[in-house]
Amino acid sequence: MAKRIGLLTSGGDAPGMNAAIRGIVRMATERGMQAVGIRRGYAGLIEGDVEPLDNRAVGGIIERGGTILRSSRSADFRTDDGQRRALATVDEQGIDALIVIGGNGSLAGARWLDANGVPTVGIPASIDNDVPNTAMSIGVDTALNTVVECLNRIRDTAVAHERAFVVEVMGRHSGFIALTGGLAGGAEIVLLPEFPVSLSDVAERVLAGVKLGKRHSIIVVAEGFVPSDEPLEGRSPAQAVANHLEKIGTLETRLTILGHLLRGGSPSAFDRVLANRMAEAAVRWLDDERRGVMAGWVGGAVEAVPFERLDEPCRNVDPDVLRLTDAVAH
Repeated sequence: MAKRIGLLTSGGDAPGMNAAIRGIVRMATERGMQAVGIRRGYAGLIEGDVEPLDNRAVGGIIERGGTILRSSRSADFRTDDGQRRALATVDEQGIDALIVIGGNGSLAGARWLDANGVPTVGIPASIDNDVPNTAMSIGVDTALNTVVECLNRIRDTAVAHERAFVVEVMGRHSGFIALTGGLAGGAEIVLLPEFPVSLSDVAERVLAGVKLGKRHSIIVVAEGFVPSDEPLEGRSPAQAVANHLEKIGTLETRLTILGHLLRGGSPSAFDRVLANRMAEAAVRWLDDERRGVMAGWVGGAVEAVPFERLDEPCRNVDPDVLRLTDAVAH
């Protein structure tokens, strides 16, 4: 049975990470365990940057975005020397088990640690919602609400000036944020990495809206979208779309890139509850000597998903939702 649990946040930050940290520490205390925080993700694990955490240390953080443990992307952890030093830190600090909070890369590191003798459980936290076998990751709901708020504000200007606005959101490999945020925000067009279309098709759809009397248009573009008919040539996909619409002169066009704005902010109620439920499950599993799993949100409950299933494709982008978005756009 684990008595000393280490926890770290790794990769891109996501709203709700602090809620998960708080939940882990307080559930560990409830079960008579000691929690230690590892600063700066795997970089801190390599360098032995560790601090004890008790219930008071995590007071007042449930509403904060980011992560009090800070985060990083560690190239050293992919090296033999970095991995050796990380394992040495676990041994030197007397850590019995680890909980890793992060996205696909972070969970791959958790899987490696578990396979190399460190009992490890993962908690998915990624605003892209691209982790396989969990319907939601921590941070997604908050990011979606940020997208919708921004689209509401942009639409006011789009209507007032009869313009097309091209809005780029995060999502290098997954269009979940663009699709779900676009539908909730009333976007006319949503462009995703999973379903490439041509720039000429985008322009035709904007023109079709104009012919129906629609004098503005909101086009949401995932940062990983690639047009099927024109190379990007160093431009972002949203820039390519905006340039094309300006060139053909259908509507005066403006570009907005939301970028890292989506990572910050106080987590939503859903993200806080999800973080706490996943934290409770992770601590309980380690207390029961269960390891090598990730906390997945499946069918409205937290279930243990074996790390091996992280190799499966993520199916969170639903083509039926894309069809719905197109159907209600005009």
